[in-house]
Amino acid sequence: MPQTPATNPGKQTQAQSKTVSWQTIEQVQQRLQQLPPKPPTPAPLTRIDHYLEHLKHTRQSLPPAVKYCVADGVYSKQKFVAGVVALDLHLISKLRSDANLRYLYTGEQKPRGARRKYDGKVDFKDLSRLTFVEQLEAGLTLYTAVVWHVSLKRQIRIAYLVDTRKAGKTGVALLFSSDVELDAKLMVQYYQARFQIEFIFRDAKQFTGLCDAQTRDPQRLEFHFNASLTTLNLAKYQEQLRPTQPDATVSSVPFSMASYKRFAFNDHLLERFICQLELDPTLIKSHPNYENLRSYGIIAA
Repeated sequence: MPQTPATNPGKQTQAQSKTVSWQTIEQVQQRLQQLPPKPPTPAPLTRIDHYLEHLKHTRQSLPPAVKYCVADGVYSKQKFVAGVVALDLHLISKLRSDANLRYLYTGEQKPRGARRKYDGKVDFKDLSRLTFVEQLEAGLTLYTAVVWHVSLKRQIRIAYLVDTRKAGKTGVALLFSSDVELDAKLMVQYYQARFQIEFIFRDAKQFTGLCDAQTRDPQRLEFHFNASLTTLNLAKYQEQLRPTQPDATVSSVPFSMASYKRFAFNDHLLERFICQLELDPTLIKSHPNYENLRSYGIIAA
């Protein structure tokens, strides 16, 4: 017959000694301690912060006549707009077609109470409340208005383009500027000029070795990038000086780095011919067909 603690006093005492009391649990709990909180780490700088810092450092190098900064739609953020305006500049950028905009109330105010600021949400399905500017070309219409942007927390001037040039398809584009006095048509022209920067990077990659640096050092990379773009600027400057020279003819061909490279190669090749054949350079360079040889292979206008 098995013995229980009641029939065996020795085992009863042993069983009681193995019992964990609440006092023991409380003592264990009193020794528990939460880990110390992690030290706060500063928030990393975003791309917007880096671009604003770069613009701040280069602002003093810009000509005084420069008043507008044109940027892609990704920079239509409150932080970037406020930072550009703080540098005594105005931003021209692009908005989503469903941007949260409000019409400004211009009617009579109540004699008492808070002043009314807004007059409804902007709905681009109804263009009757926008100001018609002009038809830029057949099927391309421009509208404008001064509205309140909820996310940017400021008044802006918008330029709304409606494109019906393709049959059965309507395209729209919504541009804005922090300068409410800017003409809408001029705003469109400024934004279209933004695409010219793509030609700068294209020419720098193809002709001045922008992507050919064999280093990872940040300082050396910065020097290489600036040297590549400076070379491109010097080529453009020399091309602008060409028509001002007395013996040069004004060319209607727009600047092309490929054509400029071809000009430089032809000049070098002709100089080699003159030198090696011991020809009179004055007689040859004054010939009417000399410019045709120099322009051989350039891109036609």
